[in-house]
Amino acid sequence: MFANYLIGLREGLEAALVVSILVAYLVKVGRQDRLVVVSGGVALAVAVSVAFGALLTYTSTSLLADFKSQEIFGGTMSAIAVVFVTWMVFWMRRTARGMRAELDGRLSTALELGTFAVVLTAFLAVAREGLETALFFWSAVQAAGNTTDPVIGFSLGIATAVVLAWLLYRRSVRLNLARFFTWTGAALIVIAAGVLAYAIHDLQEGGVIGGLNTLAFDVSEQIPPGSWYGSLLKGVFNFTPQTTVAQAIAWTAYIVPVMAVFFLGHRIRSGQPSQPSQPSGPDEPGQPSGPSPVPSESTS
Repeated sequence: MFANYLIGLREGLEAALVVSILVAYLVKVGRQDRLVVVSGGVALAVAVSVAFGALLTYTSTSLLADFKSQEIFGGTMSAIAVVFVTWMVFWMRRTARGMRAELDGRLSTALELGTFAVVLTAFLAVAREGLETALFFWSAVQAAGNTTDPVIGFSLGIATAVVLAWLLYRRSVRLNLARFFTWTGAALIVIAAGVLAYAIHDLQEGGVIGGLNTLAFDVSEQIPPGSWYGSLLKGVFNFTPQTTVAQAIAWTAYIVPVMAVFFLGHRIRSGQPSQPSQPSGPDEPGQPSGPSPVPSESTS
């Protein structure tokens, strides 16, 4: 449940901050009449993301009849989810500084073009986060098995993100978002490594990758899958007591270089001369500057 809570919190907060930037810009330029239009674009993006998740579930459970096809589909989608999440973690860190200026510019142009352009701008801004979240959450649910805990954890994470984004927008709380996104990004990399290991196991069961019975270790006696700590390790790290050699290699080959680049690359950039900071908060008219809604590397 914790892993899915973290997915909902992190991805939900990213999407909520994007929405807050769009809303803040409309308030700033006195175009509150377009708030309904932006809300429509956001609602459409959410609906498309939910439909995408439902399509993945329907495809894996109904369209694919045999077990091997289901495993291959699940493994492939999980591997794609890992690629998307990894890209988004690094993308957010690289582009967060100029996100507000970029969204403001796009929305300014859209306001001149008309209603459809505003809807499309809001839709594209949120759909990117929504589709990625739907795919990653679906993969995490597949890894967790038949239980409602992932849905509960994810829903709580989304609810927390919405409340937190609202409090940030109203400047009721202060949060070092750069630090928040750094550590939640690191946690997502750990979760993604577990999802990748699960994807490898699916592909092994589907016959795409060999070595299904070649185990790297078997600690099922020390960590029974039905024990509370076994469930905890599986829920957080997707750890399986019986891990194949291919799973262990994939997990290690992913997490070591990705985590090293995530932290060491940031430190190298931090050692460079700092660039002029750009405003990134959803400033409202008449309100003082507060915490930025998107992470700024200069604040970490």
